[in-house]
Amino acid sequence: MLTLRTSTIALASALMLVACGQKTETDAHTAPVDSAAAEAVADYAATLRSQLLDAQPGDVIEIPAGNYSFDRSLSLSVDNVTIRGAGMDETILSFKGQVAGAEGLLVTADNFTIENLAIEDTKGDALKINECKNVIIRGVRTAWTGEPKTSNGAYGMYPVQCENVLIEDSVAIGASDAGIYVGQSQNIIVRRNRVEYNVAGLEIENSIGADVYENIATNNTGGILVFNMPNLPQPGHTTRVYNNDVYENNTRNFGHPGTPVASVPAGSGIVVNSNDKVEIFDNRIADNKTANIIISSVYSTGYEGLSTQDDFDPYPEGIFVHGNELSGGGNAPDGMELKALKTLMFGLNGSFPDVLWDGYVNTEKFPDGVLTGDDRICIDNGDAEVLNVDMPNGNDNPVVDTAPHQCTLERLPAVNLDI
Repeated sequence: MLTLRTSTIALASALMLVACGQKTETDAHTAPVDSAAAEAVADYAATLRSQLLDAQPGDVIEIPAGNYSFDRSLSLSVDNVTIRGAGMDETILSFKGQVAGAEGLLVTADNFTIENLAIEDTKGDALKINECKNVIIRGVRTAWTGEPKTSNGAYGMYPVQCENVLIEDSVAIGASDAGIYVGQSQNIIVRRNRVEYNVAGLEIENSIGADVYENIATNNTGGILVFNMPNLPQPGHTTRVYNNDVYENNTRNFGHPGTPVASVPAGSGIVVNSNDKVEIFDNRIADNKTANIIISSVYSTGYEGLSTQDDFDPYPEGIFVHGNELSGGGNAPDGMELKALKTLMFGLNGSFPDVLWDGYVNTEKFPDGVLTGDDRICIDNGDAEVLNVDMPNGNDNPVVDTAPHQCTLERLPAVNLDI
């Protein structure tokens, strides 16, 4: 049977007295009670740190409602532990005064659950979970509370090199890289979250087997990203992005210069970069000013200092776009080159088509430059058109070339989590 630690119960009692304005029978004045409660709140950073350090498998660490300040990172390295707050707007861990540590909470443990709390204003990443199995993030809010800016931490929720990951019913705001990021991982579900005012709202990178659905991505630079980047332990493939609302992702890019995400143009809805076997369907994608959907190679990211290992595949292949509701967008692309291209091809008042493709093809594999078989980029989406930007040739011959992409691919399998 799981029991709460005595220190947590004492803190909860003190907070309850303050919230209800009650006095003790032994003291008719409020000052002693208020002072005790204030001291309990001030000491809670040490209390929680001790609970994390002393945790045993099976522990449930309950954090009562309140706004708690921390000046250094927290960490957990014990398997089978749950951290639970009273709600993402009730239990707030604030790192606004953080002076030490690279993140808010670092977890290196399997069978980990965190739910119903907020992590705010960390110096670096808010919640990093590294090399773990069976991870559940539920009802968590990560946020930087000021304006979107480069000095904000890079990642909100950041599971990396993990297996069996569930992120649901959570909120991520203000990350200078990605609000929700799952990288170099396997077997992933990301559902019913809201991501807003991040550079990348939600990103799946170098991961295998991901379902991304029923999320809301708005007011980011790019809404939902499915990326492969070089020089990482594994390439990614097999991602389904479906039944999401991806709209008005037009926030200026405030990522750190030289990072891959800094190349994402403001106004990007769903972006696939150098990834394979990606299915995008039944989404509502609207009013993303550069393009509602972008399909590209790493060669068009502008990532400075790019150096790739020999077996890295930079080309997006096996992309299937179908059944989406597409509207608006493409009317005010980010960057001088794209602005000039839009004006040249479609006029001052025109718009890019819904799908932009940079035009890179592996000519060693496809000598005539035409994708075939399961490697095709298929757009079976009503009257949606494809603009081949022709970036391999410096945009010399951009063309709306939809016919070669009017095809279908085999549907990808659903992800089943064993957690």
